[in-house]
Amino acid sequence: MRMLVLDLDSLSPDHLGCYGYHRNTSPNIDRIAAEGTLFTNYYTSDAPCMPSRTALMTGQFGIRNGVVGHGGTAADLRREGTARGFRDRLGEGHSLPGFMRTLDMKTVLFSPFGERHASWNFYAGFNEMYNSGKGGMESAEDVTPSVLDWLSRHAREDDWFVYVNYWDPHTPYRAPEGFGNPFAGEPLPDFFTEDVLERHKRKVGPHSAREINMFNNRTSPAYPRHPGELLDMDGLRQMIDGYDCGIRYMDEHIGKLFASLEQAGFMDDLVIIITADHGENMGQLGIYGEHGTADQGTCHIPMIVRWPGMTKPGHVDTGLHYHLDLGPTLAELLGKPPAASWDGQSYAAALNAQEECGRDYLVVSQCAHVCQRSVRFGDWLYMRTYHDGYHLFDEEMLFHLGDDPYEQHNVAQQHKDVCKDAVYYLNQWHDERMRSMPYDSDPLWTVMKEGGPYHAKGNLAKYIPHLENTGRGDAVQELRRRHPLEQV
Repeated sequence: MRMLVLDLDSLSPDHLGCYGYHRNTSPNIDRIAAEGTLFTNYYTSDAPCMPSRTALMTGQFGIRNGVVGHGGTAADLRREGTARGFRDRLGEGHSLPGFMRTLDMKTVLFSPFGERHASWNFYAGFNEMYNSGKGGMESAEDVTPSVLDWLSRHAREDDWFVYVNYWDPHTPYRAPEGFGNPFAGEPLPDFFTEDVLERHKRKVGPHSAREINMFNNRTSPAYPRHPGELLDMDGLRQMIDGYDCGIRYMDEHIGKLFASLEQAGFMDDLVIIITADHGENMGQLGIYGEHGTADQGTCHIPMIVRWPGMTKPGHVDTGLHYHLDLGPTLAELLGKPPAASWDGQSYAAALNAQEECGRDYLVVSQCAHVCQRSVRFGDWLYMRTYHDGYHLFDEEMLFHLGDDPYEQHNVAQQHKDVCKDAVYYLNQWHDERMRSMPYDSDPLWTVMKEGGPYHAKGNLAKYIPHLENTGRGDAVQELRRRHPLEQV
């Protein structure tokens, strides 16, 4: 068996043709979706980058593996303590690539991610690792040649699991200038009107319309596709076109991989998995070009599986699934028991029998930019905020995703019964997780006790002058009230 996993950083399914996007951003990805199974309700359990990939590779929720943020104690994997053997669990087949290696698969990684976040556990279980050395700032042209070289030397071998990480949809949008803009003049999504933009320009918080550069509106000449702020519809177009160009540029490089495999005669029986670590907010909650919340924009991710001889072409699965369910699913499909430490639930039936096997609800978390936990069930997204990351979010938010996919209207007060159901689910999930592990600490609260999420804490003082200079000084008093421990 040969298996290719494409991990496409910051890729929102809402911007892919196979998920209904009106722009032709992803012809090569769309082709694979047409040949396999597309999952429409697939979510990372923990966002953003580091928590998501740690959950995927360890098969455990962040509350259990300990990694829920980008800094501080909660950015380190929990130690096994006295139970640790000569190797830790991940080295003994409890990581996703480690499990594949127990099946005598050669496991190969193309990614700088372990170094980018000092997340060395990300490498556990891989036989070979290729790091561009650019720490996630590389473009597809830095990645593709190494992958093509490996395929030219090894594609004819059997039993390999190759994991390729592209970064082009991640900020700052970096498609080379010579790529041009294939979307120039094409309409924006219908949601984006001048009224929406004017409302978003009044919002406060990192990566809002007036501070795309997190806490200010500075730009870099090295990244002309990435604006510093959105003042008018031209700026909004620059933002969305920049993101879509990143996707299309990456997709063309993915096409080069497929062309190489086809030329070598190995494409027809290749298992292809296409997914992401998280999505990208493009107007959801009034946030642009970031993945810093526990919402639909950040946590909803693509999942496409083409497994020749198993998946039915064009099948769409609508069940609720987690990213970390991949390991148990592969184990079942390959006839092996899953690792005992994994939290995931197999959705093999969705692939080999086209049966619905989703969960009743999901709980997704974010502790790097804000501290939030959210519950996804039915058409609802319930969000509970513990630290607002200077966005002035309500403590409770409820969105009906069918009517309000961009999360503009908090209807928590109008649907208190739905909120109560969500809180029940959240408490049930939390109780189950706490019972399942030998630790008495929830790492979300570790982040809170250490001063708040890594990308927010300590930045309020430098953010306030920007708010005042952009006519939003009226928010300062409330920010000070909510964050009294900040030295401002």
